[in-house]
Amino acid sequence: MELAFSTNAYTNHTLPDAVRRIADHGYAGVELLGDVPHAYFPEFDADDVAALGDALAETGIAVSNVNANTASGYYSDAPPSAFFEPSVINPEADRRTWRVEYTKRAIDLAASTGAPSVCLSSGRPLPGTMPDEAYDHLVSSLHAILDYAEPRGVQVGIEFEPELLVECTDEVLTLIDDVGRDNLGVNLDVGHAAVYGEDLRESIEKSAGHITGVHLEDIAGGIRGKHYHLVPGEGDLDFDVVFDSLDSIGYDGFVTLELYTYPDRPDWAAKTAFEALERYF
Repeated sequence: MELAFSTNAYTNHTLPDAVRRIADHGYAGVELLGDVPHAYFPEFDADDVAALGDALAETGIAVSNVNANTASGYYSDAPPSAFFEPSVINPEADRRTWRVEYTKRAIDLAASTGAPSVCLSSGRPLPGTMPDEAYDHLVSSLHAILDYAEPRGVQVGIEFEPELLVECTDEVLTLIDDVGRDNLGVNLDVGHAAVYGEDLRESIEKSAGHITGVHLEDIAGGIRGKHYHLVPGEGDLDFDVVFDSLDSIGYDGFVTLELYTYPDRPDWAAKTAFEALERYF
């Protein structure tokens, strides 16, 4: 396993600056935020790609994942919170298509930077859309995305989250089975499993063989705590259990800290988190 840090903590910095700062803290990998203000794909042009490439080459840091969970740049007045719309389950076909194409651009960025995966959330069923209908949209959208990702050697990891259409380990594993494609897996956010009330060892062990990447943060209150990402050591999760379980299933990919809740203190969050977890690596 290798430790990475997501640029979504550095939303007050440019993407190249975020990459350099994360590398300076000793991380082996960096996750790229596929949204404003970093890589919002309708506006992320060749100059941006070149500047990112320069930062990656200069630091030698690897890209752990492209995080395409949100697309808040779609809105001119989006509030400062995670936005999943337009999602791949939106009832309007043109909006689903927009999100599928957006995810394809994330796959392009992953392929060009050597990232093994792109993560994607299911989104929430909107009022008037029954969950069964939303699920059909999800499966159809995923096939289009996976058709594009497969020849480019990029895996797609669904990140489950409480209150979304796919919100726990069993649901994401059912989806993987229903879709039946080798390059679809789970981007396992350990904190999300905890908030849902899952046993972390059981969640990790059930996901064995399907994990495209791991997101990590601490949660106050532990199992069934509130969904607010904290620096490891500030909450109540048992990281001995987390890393022992990942070791037991032979997971050898990236573990990425996702601490978007610290936009005003990203360097402190990156440094403190690294010091709290470096013994596991």
